Amino acid sequence: MSATPLRLIQNHDTSPPAPAMTDAQHPQRKQLGQVLLDMGALSKENLEIATALQRTQDVRLGDILLAHGFVRRVDLYAALARQYGCSIADLHRHPPDVRLIDDLSADFCIRNRVVPWKNVGGGTVVICSRPDEFEALQKEFPAHWGRSFLAIAPEEDILDSLVAMRHRALTQRAETRVAGHESCRGWNPRTVIRYAALLLAILCGLFFYSTLVGFSVLVGWAVFTLLMNSALKLTASILYWRRQKIPVDDFARSADLPGPHRLPMISIMVPLYKEREIAGRLVKRLERIIYPRELLEICLVVEEDDTLTQNTLAQADLPRWMRQVIVPRGVVKTKPRALNFALDFCRGSVIGVYDAEDAPAADQLLKVAQRFSDRGPEVACLQGKLDFYNARTNWLSRCFTVEYASWWRLVLPGVEQIGFAIPLGGTTLFFRRRALDELGGWDAHNVTEDADLGVRLARHGYRTELIDTVTEEEANCRAWPWIKQRSRWIKGYAMTYGVHMRHPARLLSDLGLWKFIGFQLIFLGSLSGVLLAPLLWTFWAFPLGLPHPLRDVMPDTLLALLGISFAAAELLTIAIGIQAVSGPKHKWLRGWVPTLHFYYPLASIAALKGFIEIITHPFYWDKTQHGKFDTPATATISESSAKPVRV
Repeated sequence: MSATPLRLIQNHDTSPPAPAMTDAQHPQRKQLGQVLLDMGALSKENLEIATALQRTQDVRLGDILLAHGFVRRVDLYAALARQYGCSIADLHRHPPDVRLIDDLSADFCIRNRVVPWKNVGGGTVVICSRPDEFEALQKEFPAHWGRSFLAIAPEEDILDSLVAMRHRALTQRAETRVAGHESCRGWNPRTVIRYAALLLAILCGLFFYSTLVGFSVLVGWAVFTLLMNSALKLTASILYWRRQKIPVDDFARSADLPGPHRLPMISIMVPLYKEREIAGRLVKRLERIIYPRELLEICLVVEEDDTLTQNTLAQADLPRWMRQVIVPRGVVKTKPRALNFALDFCRGSVIGVYDAEDAPAADQLLKVAQRFSDRGPEVACLQGKLDFYNARTNWLSRCFTVEYASWWRLVLPGVEQIGFAIPLGGTTLFFRRRALDELGGWDAHNVTEDADLGVRLARHGYRTELIDTVTEEEANCRAWPWIKQRSRWIKGYAMTYGVHMRHPARLLSDLGLWKFIGFQLIFLGSLSGVLLAPLLWTFWAFPLGLPHPLRDVMPDTLLALLGISFAAAELLTIAIGIQAVSGPKHKWLRGWVPTLHFYYPLASIAALKGFIEIITHPFYWDKTQHGKFDTPATATISESSAKPVRV
């Protein structure tokens, strides 16, 4: 490097380096661009381009220069060292003092790209990759450190050093970021067994007293659930279509406005696990995103023991704005734990989440930036719509596509209009960084961390909005993998409901009455629906002339009302499905909508598996394998691959 290396590191000199002067103390400090020009490391033309870009982007000049290949990384840090009158540290040869890291905490150091090195001469050498933030960071340094002396090191070296020395602390934090009273990590299967035994005892008592009474109670709850779920779908659909009649909706108006004054830095996290088939295609799809590369950071989050995915990514050269983040082993292995670990490595003020098989719309991030610019800080999350790109694979994929279209295109937009808290999907999510940090990220032990986070956002006074952009996914279209995936969703929904209903009065106070009612309808309604659906199927015995416990006691009028209710619910499901797939892309699916009647029973099988796992394996992540029914694609050779953050 062209700057003098830190004397304390190379020569083991016991005298401290001179402290770097602040901007106030050094008003004549040269601008970074001028320093690079003086070094001959940057052309004047490229500096003018980068300076013009910086005026409309919330990003450092150095990041722009690196993203466009205008300077070499080694020259950039050499220029920063000259600009601030300090030296460059070699953390690989001379690691920092672990005790000093613990004074600040490893997660603080990672978030701020800083690492305290050693106590020397009555002061402490602090290595930073963002020297412009050093003065503000000094306020957080312990008094016993004495005077602080600035040194510089590349961001990657600082992160590598911190993870290598404090991976256990970082892993523990990733598993416990969410407050204990909002997390299911204290979930005790014995408690679940006790409650289940109590419920079973009550039911057995009812059946012992009278089989008719016991069966009637269960059927009554099943019918009530069916009616409530149907009412929710009907109301949501009506509100959605009323909104569609408005000539210019809120999104259309915002789309015509000028873009944000300064585009934000967006970090996208993509958790991967054993993704040999999909990883290369994912890189290709993400490269199609239209967003300034200096403002885009994609973190491919990979487990430490997942050498399969790591090797696959190594074969697809990653551009500078993509990198791997390696997650150390921990107590649990879940997607939310991986997201929590990677969160502090993200630089963006907006945090996004994609899944491994996702193919997002090219202009998606531009819409996200625009919407966040148009909204106040109370809108902390944007949820994009989801669709499938392999609907034609088989019958199961067709039904799954109809179900997704019904939920994402009609029901969920209506739920938003009703004013209920939105249960998030697991992908195409975008958060304001400050809100995500405030809530502690994701519950590492919840296997539907997305739905849980949607509820916690609402409890903390934040709002989620749907945004008119689509990400296509791979439909799970084999029966047993579909059941495994759905059982995980149902298990997570049940655990989310249990966690938030630990203290119903507090939940009511946090959400308010209206959202509290919505929480019951969405979570308890969906769980009861899939569990008790088999009881409703028994009513096919009446038209088929088969025996039924209620045949001799149910009045004809009540039986007729039930028949009308069942038929109305079925017709509503069909009507919503047909309308949801009426667009040009999926209108060929309309003839398949009536077959949903044979599709939904799979969910009841999945529910049985999910509720058993609540007792036996509450935190087990039954992973969905991707890339089985995907469009072939290969990763392109791009810029030099970024070095992963490793333990």
